[in-house]
Amino acid sequence: MRDPEARGLPLVVVLLVLTVVSGLIDAVSYLGLHHVFTANMTGNVVVLGFAAAGAPGFSVPHTATSLGAFLVGAVAGGQVATWFSGGSLRTWARVTLAVEAVLVGVASAVAFAAPDANGMTYAVIALVALAMGLRNATVRKIGVPDLTTTVMTMTLTGLVSDSHLTGGKNTRATRRAASVLALLAGALLGAWLVLHHGLGIPLLIAAVAVGVLAVTSSGRER
Repeated sequence: MRDPEARGLPLVVVLLVLTVVSGLIDAVSYLGLHHVFTANMTGNVVVLGFAAAGAPGFSVPHTATSLGAFLVGAVAGGQVATWFSGGSLRTWARVTLAVEAVLVGVASAVAFAAPDANGMTYAVIALVALAMGLRNATVRKIGVPDLTTTVMTMTLTGLVSDSHLTGGKNTRATRRAASVLALLAGALLGAWLVLHHGLGIPLLIAAVAVGVLAVTSSGRER
């Protein structure tokens, strides 16, 4: 009898698609929401420092909103991981992906409905950062190596420090390179969409992509 956890897309594929989505979301948040990150909190901490120092183009309230919502999402992600501990990884992944899709979809609806409202900025930041906190906590708990979906510092470090240049074998070089290229592709597409079509469309594409993953993800790594 076939293992039910094996039905659907491998988690490596799911996480690579989510990395593309992160590029889209980073483009939306940084280019369209006053230089705030909603997926990459390393960048956001730095941005908060810029804003606090009075650097033009940055906002303490916007950045703090993103950080706060992200942390709330991470708490929720940790709680969901506790609920599913020892249970179906496939179900766990699908539930969290479904919640992320809904949150980003609502953010897209807000961006379409009130593109010029000041409250839109805060609502979209909070919704997307909440979704990203939930996702990051889940990805961390699942623990597929070299696929964080949002940050590339350690991925790039591993790609070169474990390479043949240093005498290493770099057994996950393909996965690491694919992750970097996925984030780059998402950022490129997201930037083009934001610059030419506003915030609603890239957020809608992100929500649909994650929604598809929510019904197709498996519970196996490969």
